[in-house]
Amino acid sequence: MLQPVAVGVDGSAESLAAAEWAAHEAVRRDRPLRLVHVWNWHPRQTDGEIANAAQRHLALRALRRAEERVRAACPGVRPYDEQVEGPAATALLTAAERADLLVLGSRGLSGFTGFLVGSVALDVVARATRPVVLVRAGEEAEDAHLPAADGSASTSSGYRDVVFGIDLGDACDEVIRFAFEAARLRHARLRAVHAWQAPSPLGLGPGDIGLVDGPQRADEWLGFLSGVLHVWRDKYPDVEVLESVAEGKASDVLVRAASGASLLVVGHRLAGRPMGPRTGPVTHAVIHHAGCPVAVVPHA
Repeated sequence: MLQPVAVGVDGSAESLAAAEWAAHEAVRRDRPLRLVHVWNWHPRQTDGEIANAAQRHLALRALRRAEERVRAACPGVRPYDEQVEGPAATALLTAAERADLLVLGSRGLSGFTGFLVGSVALDVVARATRPVVLVRAGEEAEDAHLPAADGSASTSSGYRDVVFGIDLGDACDEVIRFAFEAARLRHARLRAVHAWQAPSPLGLGPGDIGLVDGPQRADEWLGFLSGVLHVWRDKYPDVEVLESVAEGKASDVLVRAASGASLLVVGHRLAGRPMGPRTGPVTHAVIHHAGCPVAVVPHA
């Protein structure tokens, strides 16, 4: 059986938006859709049976609401659901391991662009070995599409760009492959973005790129980016690729680039973090402030 697109649901607005997004992604990937609800078991409480029965009732209600949202958005999708015992992060990580990707909801920041990401979602993103997509509460299907000819919102027009951030000092095949595949599935343009900062004179060695001025340095980085993506262009000849480099902090550059995108793809290195599993500073900033769904792709 094909690995499903899995989505965590709890009845909240953000999880319902995530379920709808996951349903569309399951259609794009031709995968089954799995709705996962996590509840905590209380075996030592005197009212444990009552508490557990209440949680089962709430779980069923949350799953039914998610199913209704999915079927309204994608009538051809027949999701299957599962109730699992917590802790939530551990259960969702297990679900992710058995899925093609995991989708989670994040609350939109009222009055601002971006996400308010809870501790469970951050823990899952930091530790997951499969891609995790974060979807804000207000996300609608038409947000991923270009406006119709009359300027109105549409779900039948083409998809907006897929944007992915690439670190040319640590370019990873897993992240690049996910981004190209996401663009291919959507018949969307792929914008590869690399952020660079002028190095300190103290850190320069002979012949370093920092010895040239800003425009020349940007051209050099653009040449490096084109070289890295050359083989991927050959693998995905139908994907239109726009390569861009910009001077500045990577998180700021990527948040700006993601404005008006259908999806932002970033990488997350699993190994080598001295403080244990956690998101890096760029990933952490991006998942809080990007105005579109964010796919975090783990790599070694």
